[in-house]
Amino acid sequence: MSARNDYRPYTYVTASIHDGDTRLDVSFHTAELSVMAMTVQGIRPYLCFGSAEGQLSISTTGGGPVTSADLGLAREIATAAIRYRDECERLYAVQAIVPAPSPNRDDDPA
Repeated sequence: MSARNDYRPYTYVTASIHDGDTRLDVSFHTAELSVMAMTVQGIRPYLCFGSAEGQLSISTTGGGPVTSADLGLAREIATAAIRYRDECERLYAVQAIVPAPSPNRDDDPA
């Protein structure tokens, strides 16, 4: 069985263009993130996730005043963050009892 430190932090970025549409995917697989929320010029909120490898920023539509769609997105982000926290707490508690699976499937007895 592999030690827990076999799971090293990483950031994964992909970019693709399909039929003229650009898509960028950023995945942070690390606890070494900074998370910051602020208000810019008193009119719009700004949420930022960042690491040494990259940054993801979220703000209002067009960088303008808050719209009802922006408020809806903020609520979705808050709900998802709560679910993420709850899953981390649940899985962390389970891992205290059962060792984490190996990242190298050759080590798994199954």
